Parts: sequence; C-alpha cells; structure tokens
Amino acid sequence: MKATEELKTEHEGIKLMLRILDAVSIKMNAGKKIQAEHLDGIVEFFRVFVDKCHHGKEEDFLFPAMEKAGVTRENGPIEVMLREHTMGRSLMTKISDAVAQYKSGNESGSDEFGSTAAEYVALLSRHIEKENDILFPMADMRLTPQEDQELLEAFEKLEHDRIGPGKHEEFHGLLNHLERQYLV
Repeated sequence: MKATEELKTEHEGIKLMLRILDAVSIKMNAGKKIQAEHLDGIVEFFRVFVDKCHHGKEEDFLFPAMEKAGVTRENGPIEVMLREHTMGRSLMTKISDAVAQYKSGNESGSDEFGSTAAEYVALLSRHIEKENDILFPMADMRLTPQEDQELLEAFEKLEHDRIGPGKHEEFHGLLNHLERQYLV
C-alpha cells in the first residue's frame, strides 16, 4: 500500500463521520435530543483521529516529503491544505463550544452547532476532494518507493504514539455505532 492510499482510506472514514455530523445537526435543529456521549464521540473523532492523527501524518511527514521532492509550500497546494487544516481546527473549537452549551441546556448551542457543523462539513468535504484529486497524485508522481515506504513507517509510528494502540479500532467502532444510530 502507498502512503497516499492509507490517507485515502482514512478519508473514507472521515467522510462517513461528516455524514453523521450532518445528520446529527439536522436532528438537533429539528428539536430532537442528541445523546451527550454521541456528541462527545464525534468531537473526539475529529480532534483526535482527523486532526492529531490524519492531519499529523500529512503535516509532519507527507508535506515535508513533497517539499523535499520539489513541491513548493508557498502559493501551492500544500499551503492551501495547511490553511484549511487551521480553519478546520477553528471550526471544531466552535463546535466543541456549541456542544458544551447544548449539554448545559443553553438552546443557542443547537443553532451554533448546526451552522458551524454545516460549515465544517463543507470545508472538509472540499478539502478531501482536493487532496484525493490533486495533492495525492502529485505525491505519487514525485515520491520514490523508498520514500513512500518510509512515510508508511512514520505514519504507523505517529498513530501509535499520538493516539495509542487500539484507538484506531475504537474509532471504527464509534463510526459503526453512530452510522446505525443516525444514517440507517
């Protein structure tokens, strides 16, 4: 497996959670009660799996490898991806704050959650498309098989060190559970 294929596989899980986030937002805006642990799980998935793990693999290893292979950071796709990672972090902070308001009984939390979730879903959906269609093919054309193997090894170590053993599988369980709750 290539490093970019691993990242694309992770994108599939992220897109599923984005659909779940959208469905939760619609239910919340319709006045349906959402379980606090579901909201907490969604926020944790985006903060830990997406940001610390997935974006960590890109920022710490893929992007520097691409730069080394001749892809410029400034005024190019890497700069765009980094800017969007930062925007996503900001939106997730707002979502997390809205969840806290919602859990405390503040009705404005529902509205803030809904509007920010929609913005986050749109941002990450476009972001994933750009990575899959533009950035990853650029990486595949420029990275040698040895560099690709080194990336895969670095990805594995990052995942172990940042999120811990078994956490990836735990997130898959969460995805399956929430998919059954909100998308079936």
